[in-house]
Amino acid sequence: MQPSVAKRLQHTEEYYFSRKLREIDDMNKAGARVINLGIGSPDLPPHPSVTAALNAYAAKPDTHAYQGYKGIPALRQAMAGWYNRFYGVTLDADSEVLPLIGSKEGIMHICMTFLQEGDEALIPDPGYPTYRSAVQLSGATPVTYTLSADNDWQPDFAALEQRDLSKVKLMWVNYPHMPTGSQAKADTFEKLVAFATKHNILLCHDNPYSFILNDAPASLLATPGAREVALELNSLSKSGNMAGWRVGMLVGKAAFLNDVLRFKSNMDSGMFQPVQMAAVAALELGKDWYDGLNAIYAGRRKKVFELLDLIGCTYDRNQVGMFVWAQIPAGYADGFAVSDEVLQQAHVFITPGGIFGENGKGYIRVSLCRDEQVFAEAIDRVRKQIVDHKKALV
Repeated sequence: MQPSVAKRLQHTEEYYFSRKLREIDDMNKAGARVINLGIGSPDLPPHPSVTAALNAYAAKPDTHAYQGYKGIPALRQAMAGWYNRFYGVTLDADSEVLPLIGSKEGIMHICMTFLQEGDEALIPDPGYPTYRSAVQLSGATPVTYTLSADNDWQPDFAALEQRDLSKVKLMWVNYPHMPTGSQAKADTFEKLVAFATKHNILLCHDNPYSFILNDAPASLLATPGAREVALELNSLSKSGNMAGWRVGMLVGKAAFLNDVLRFKSNMDSGMFQPVQMAAVAALELGKDWYDGLNAIYAGRRKKVFELLDLIGCTYDRNQVGMFVWAQIPAGYADGFAVSDEVLQQAHVFITPGGIFGENGKGYIRVSLCRDEQVFAEAIDRVRKQIVDHKKALV
């Protein structure tokens, strides 16, 4: 017997990277030794104080029980303190901070809490694919809004106002933006808050990249009026090199968080207490930690620029975050064609921009999560296997 798949999954495909990693694994088994420049999973370790805290608390006999759904007070206080120091946002640690087992899970928690059949949710194009899948799994309908290079990847509010917004209940936004690396303009957050207030839309800001190669981390909640219409997700995955630890947070109005907790408490349990205490150590790190991290990423980004120049791409050198977004050269149908050529001929994987939406098809995205020596090898492979080979054919 093969049971039928539930209706909620019928329009939700397996995550692109899940499929692609299997393909790369098969190539590696055949001897290809693929260099993966696709996924933004930090290759650097957390600060030593973080792992020391994990080890110390894991060695205690009384830290292995189930934990509360809202996280321990020390973690909520550390999250609130982190927001105050780096974003200038004051949060009530008891009621306006909800630790999460990863911020990706938080996207699903929010959609399942506030959306249902008949609702619509605005999602950016290009944008993180999980926004669409989470909306679909909730039973609601994802409706894309266009982001383009011509508008510096900011929402076109004039175009949004011309749409039928009567069914729109929620809007996903993400700055610094993934995949394009663009930052919110000075007035973008103000316009978003005004738009959401006018149309009674819940703004959901996904904010995991604000510390990477960015001199001015910003929170949507610092915008006047935002707390009445917005929630913000954040994470230690990128800023703390803790992607596999699954430590995220949802911050905002207490009433919103209480609603999310109703769903979350039926989905998972509390985070392992030693992980929570390690997260406290990560959140207490100073600016020197982020400066050191960004010095490494800056060196890697230079190598990525060199790689993209070799392929013939164009890109904005001022973009921030953990990736570099680049427009493909003329002569290729789309980013998938570039990605496939580089993978098959040079055994280097680069993410095609089309997985992030229709407006990403003419782009590719390169992760900064590899050592400079690895980027140097990727450059050498592309030069020998693609560039020099094409020259020889002329």
